[in-house]
Amino acid sequence: MTESELMHIRIDGDRLWDSLMQMARCGATDRGGCNRQALTDEDKEGRDLFRRWCEEAGCAVTVDAIGNMFARRTGEDNALPPVLVGSHLDTQPTGGKFDGAYGVLAGLEVIRTLNDNGIRTQGPVEVATWTNEEGCRFNPALIGSGVWSGVFDLEETYAIPDKSGKTMVAELRRIGYLGDVPAKARPLRAAFEAHIEQGPILEQEGHQIGVLTGIQGLRWYDLVIEGEACHAGPTPMSSRKDPFMAALPILQGCYDLAGRHAPWGRATFGDIRAEPGARNTVPEKLVVSIDLRHPDAGVLDEMDRALRDLVSRECKSRGLDSSLEELWHMPVTTFAPECVDAVRQATRELGYSHMEMVSGAGHDSLYLAAVVPTGMIFVPCENGLSHNEAENAKPEDLEAGCNVLLHAVLRIAGV
Repeated sequence: MTESELMHIRIDGDRLWDSLMQMARCGATDRGGCNRQALTDEDKEGRDLFRRWCEEAGCAVTVDAIGNMFARRTGEDNALPPVLVGSHLDTQPTGGKFDGAYGVLAGLEVIRTLNDNGIRTQGPVEVATWTNEEGCRFNPALIGSGVWSGVFDLEETYAIPDKSGKTMVAELRRIGYLGDVPAKARPLRAAFEAHIEQGPILEQEGHQIGVLTGIQGLRWYDLVIEGEACHAGPTPMSSRKDPFMAALPILQGCYDLAGRHAPWGRATFGDIRAEPGARNTVPEKLVVSIDLRHPDAGVLDEMDRALRDLVSRECKSRGLDSSLEELWHMPVTTFAPECVDAVRQATRELGYSHMEMVSGAGHDSLYLAAVVPTGMIFVPCENGLSHNEAENAKPEDLEAGCNVLLHAVLRIAGV
């Protein structure tokens, strides 16, 4: 098949949409979303369906020791490292139809399209679904790809319990997905992940494809400010040791930090807890979760220093004790230039409107990028809404992203 003939090949958008809608029945919710949390019966149902489809497409399916699934389509030379595509099938408790599942089923659609057109790639092509990407049942997130990439210890992850005390290893065994293939990185030619954006930028800018250059870094903190409990009525404002008096300028200062480093700076306070938590008592302790993000490692470090100075200054000036504990530092991830270029060139040749961007959220590609050349493709989602039962994406955008995935794979895998 000539290069010109290859460029005219397109995936079957209706088939992709139908696969997404069938997968959405696994754990379907009354409000139109999905509850397919990791290693539940609903997750097993989705995995079983994916396995059946892959085997019908002529792929050999293997499962590793943390439950990651790999469906391999052979190539002309199976000694060559494969090109891997995929994402995850697990969802949030009130998740949508597309987060994760799109990347897995777009990979399957690439395989089906290669079959339809009798195309044999030089090396193998594999589709993966990674275990427990969401992290809502078993914490932390990205466990399957993290174990595979060497970030997490397998035995330690086996012992992680859910809220009812059931461990990962017990639930892997119960649903029949405790595999015997080692859960560790192996040579790959490249890895690609297609995903809905989970944000509003592509939709606002009027572009159909996001060419990802990397994933922004983040720092998670717990800020603890110690004050003195006292009665809300008799105690004058000037006499109080109120943690909120320092917290308010600190929170505003974080918003100012994000603003100074716009458009990619982020500051979020997802959880605030006052102790003892009584309506008519000044709290003796305030615990605030802080999430700072930026795609430039130098800027993120600068934001970290500024936050620490801000906390020290505002608390000391009010006679309050404080601590700022960093819980997680997710470093800035830069994707492999050859993978970014493969996505970029495929997008241009297919004629889709596009922009280069970084991911604001973590994905399995975060850990893969540390051990194999990796790239990502974004498509718009309605109003930037994700992790929500109302999550939605246009069929034509999903089709476009899958076409880009197909041609990026062909560029790297070779024909």
